[in-house]
Amino acid sequence: MNQTQLEKIKNGKGFIAALDQSGGSTPKALGLYGVKEDSYSNEDEMFDLVHEMRTRIITSPSFDSQYILGAILFEQTMDRKIDGMYTADYLAEKKGVVPFLKVDKGLADEKNGVQLMKPIHDLDETLRRANERNIFGTKMRSVIKEANADSIKEVVDQQFEYGKQIIAAGLVPIIEPEVDIHSKDKEQSEEILKAEIKKQLDSLSEDQNVMLKLTIPTVANTYKELIEHPRVIRAVALSGGYSTEDANEKLKANDGLIASFSRALTQDLFANQTDEEFNEALAKAVKDIYEASI
Repeated sequence: MNQTQLEKIKNGKGFIAALDQSGGSTPKALGLYGVKEDSYSNEDEMFDLVHEMRTRIITSPSFDSQYILGAILFEQTMDRKIDGMYTADYLAEKKGVVPFLKVDKGLADEKNGVQLMKPIHDLDETLRRANERNIFGTKMRSVIKEANADSIKEVVDQQFEYGKQIIAAGLVPIIEPEVDIHSKDKEQSEEILKAEIKKQLDSLSEDQNVMLKLTIPTVANTYKELIEHPRVIRAVALSGGYSTEDANEKLKANDGLIASFSRALTQDLFANQTDEEFNEALAKAVKDIYEASI
């Protein structure tokens, strides 16, 4: 494990940019960017366009390690290049930003109030390639929609089972059991989730450390005990569908929780902007999210 990157993620000031929209969410991400579905005729062209969008973000002078600690990539992005360098190497060497990789295969259908992850059958192979590509850590997402204690336990157990496999490969897992912001019993779900995560953290050995990615809680500082747990390198928050402004305001109320926003980072970026307009919009989003994170 790269100790300089570990130190940056553990103690650096800033946030983690989520640039990991995958197959299912790519058309939506492109649509929000102003690239309509009739702009491409197949999946390859779609992924070319989304890589152009990500390249524009990453190479922008506004995408700056003074504010951004790390970036989460989609698997295809890891295998693509920016200015002749693999994306993770470009991030680390040219930008000073720590690269992470989304490793889940998407969500299973909702059952008993949650969406588990689909099985990740090729995880060992993905982790081998991630190490070859100089990836620091991984991310995987589940979703909780109802305060069903047994189902929430199942979500957390699955996350940590894969998490231990990731740790064994020398990478840092970001455990992401998202609580849906529209859930009618969100606060209750968060209390159950906190207890289940704490049980798992308490069972880890001293050389098994994770990161957490959590929905900003209904009650500020609900997750303080988890954030301060010795097995947690860093805890980050997802924007979960909140606007940038709302997400930033809610984040500010939670000590020690930093942002890992996707939509809130890119919502004012559009394909038809001039470079000056694009860089200005990105700079504003980056600085606002940074301020909320520190």
